[in-house]
Amino acid sequence: MLPRLSRALPQLSRLGSQRGLNHRNDFYAISRQSYAKAAVAPVDTPSEPAVNLDKLFWSKPCSLALPPESPLRIEEPQYGGIKRVLFTLMLFYTKQSKSIRGANVVYKRVLSQADKPAIYEVFNLERTFKTNYALLVLHMWLCLRRLRQEGKEGVELGQYVYETYNHDVELRVSKAGVNLLLSKWMKDLERIFYGNIVAYDAALLPEARQDELPNVIWRNVFSDDGSSRPNEAASRTAMARYVRREVSCLSLTDKEAMFTGNFMFTPLKIKEPKLEESR
Repeated sequence: MLPRLSRALPQLSRLGSQRGLNHRNDFYAISRQSYAKAAVAPVDTPSEPAVNLDKLFWSKPCSLALPPESPLRIEEPQYGGIKRVLFTLMLFYTKQSKSIRGANVVYKRVLSQADKPAIYEVFNLERTFKTNYALLVLHMWLCLRRLRQEGKEGVELGQYVYETYNHDVELRVSKAGVNLLLSKWMKDLERIFYGNIVAYDAALLPEARQDELPNVIWRNVFSDDGSSRPNEAASRTAMARYVRREVSCLSLTDKEAMFTGNFMFTPLKIKEPKLEESR
């Protein structure tokens, strides 16, 4: 059984702050070994960045809450009469039920951003199990970090989000072809998850070096073996700006939007393909 996020996260955060990079490098070593086994073939690997990364993510942060008229909003179903009585008897309106429904929507927002083709094209990433999982963890961290700001209630909701994430990851690992020793794989990925979020938290501390966040992103997202390709410097620097901006945007997003999942991460625009001339 996995440890509850609310108990394990504060302990790991303190541990990460005390031991610094030496502690976190243990997780990166596990990450490189594990990802190498489950990585799938890359799809349409771009040779050059599709966008000018130096011009991205400089705009002023704003709330990510969806406006009331947005068709992307997911509202709580409202029932009346006998139907409401029946749903009440079925515990549909309990705090726990509402939290579970909210957590499912929050995770859908995380999944949507991590799975969009645009994020791979903008940051010039290969679409492998490794990069997909790294982006999933990164956006999970962004949401959990914001929920922790709401105190105990936010931590409890974060636990439901984490449990939803964990179930989804188990399905993803199975689809990647890992059918044997699944529990061992899940434990390895769990350690990678906690190691990554400790590293991200440490990179945003006031005393952290300016290049700490880009370096952490490089190790978690871009690097398999410690090497880097020429175009990765611009990509990881741009992703660090993206992360800092999303942190600020989520801080401006109200509690109701966060708890119901009625928010969207900043859209990433991809380069429009040029139409071939007619023959």
